[in-house]
Order: sequence, then C-alpha cells, then structure tokens
Amino acid sequence: MTDHLDALRDALPRLGEGVLVTLQLTLGGALVAFVVSVALGLLSISPVAPLRWLATIVVEFFRGTSLVVQLFWLYYVMPLFGVSWDAVLTGVIALGLNYGAYGAEIVRGSINAVDRGQWEGAKALNMSPLTRMRRIIWPQAWVLMLSGYNNLLVMLIKGTAVALFIGLQDLAYEIDQLRINTTTIFAYGIGLIIYYLFALVFSSGLRQLEKRARRRLGLPTRSAHAGAGVAL
Repeated sequence: MTDHLDALRDALPRLGEGVLVTLQLTLGGALVAFVVSVALGLLSISPVAPLRWLATIVVEFFRGTSLVVQLFWLYYVMPLFGVSWDAVLTGVIALGLNYGAYGAEIVRGSINAVDRGQWEGAKALNMSPLTRMRRIIWPQAWVLMLSGYNNLLVMLIKGTAVALFIGLQDLAYEIDQLRINTTTIFAYGIGLIIYYLFALVFSSGLRQLEKRARRRLGLPTRSAHAGAGVAL
C-alpha cells in the first residue's frame, strides 16, 4: 500500500493535467450540447414541417450512432475533406452534438409539458410567438428542463472518457497510466472516486440552479430528485 501511495503522489501532477482536460471537455461539451439541444428542440416544435423533419433527422442520426464512431469521423475522416480541429475541440464538438441530440428531447418534452392554458392565455393577450415563448412558456419549461439536463450532464462527464481514443491525455488516460505503476483495483478505484466527485459537484450546481428557477416561479424548492445520489 505504501508503494501505491508513493506512486499516486508522483502521479498527482499528471492527474491534475488530466482533470483539466476533462474539465475542458465537460464545460465545452456542455455548452455546445445546450446550444444544440435548444436549437433542435425548438425546431422540433416548429409549425414549419420541413424544419421539424430536419430536427428529427439530425436528432435520430446522433442518437442512433455511436459517440466513438462520431468522434473518429470528426478527428480522422473529416480532415480528408479539408476540415480538421485539434483533439480537444474535436472532443468538445463530438460530445456537444451527441448529447445535444439527447437534450433536444428534453427541451421538446419540457415545452410541450407546459399547461395548455398558459399557451392559450398568452395568445388571448395577443402576444407574439417570440414574446409568448420568452416570457410565458420558456421560464416554466426551464424548470422542467433542469432536471433532465442534470442527468444529461452526468452522462456527458462519463462520456468524456472516450477522448482517450484520439490521444487526449484526459483523466481516463492518466488513470490508466497510474494502473501501470500500481494495480488495476487501486488505479481504477481512484478513478471512480474522482469521476464521482466531478459529477457530484456539477450535479449539485444544477440542483441549486433548479431551486433558484423554482423560487422565481413561486414553486416549492424541494424537487422530486432532491437528496438523490449521482448515478455513475
């Protein structure tokens, strides 16, 4: 055990670098996923049929294909067509597109879950579609979205581990390097703890954001998943 602790202490700088790369992938991927999910979610409820079809095709494509294959396409195949990015940006875009497609269903479902009376009341007040969405529908749907986004963010954090397939020295990569100098159980046990703490911090942040959103609408702040642990 002493040898393992010594190896862990020596590996801390590299683990710190791996955590930083994972953090970049998480924050960047989450930002891209949010933008993609909102865009596709709104298109999926558009009154213009071709826009709904386009959103459905994009969502089903990214949900129906492997994240690893998407990552390989962006990193190894797209350069053949003259489009190339560095490894971190490629990982961010792949994560954002993949999880953004799942997030689009969260957006669509949350907006459709807003009571129809709210839609009809906003129409009765002669609000434009944009004003109706911005002032009436979106704030209520946002509260519903945050719970789904919380789960999606935890999944995205775990999904960052695929970045090692394109040579990124992220947390998963550094944990594997630690295994070489210690044992499988010790190294991956450390990895489990770090990923869990990672997910716990981000999940707690989104729960606080959800409570704040609920307070603004005058709703009870104790959500249905309060006190629930982070699923890894």
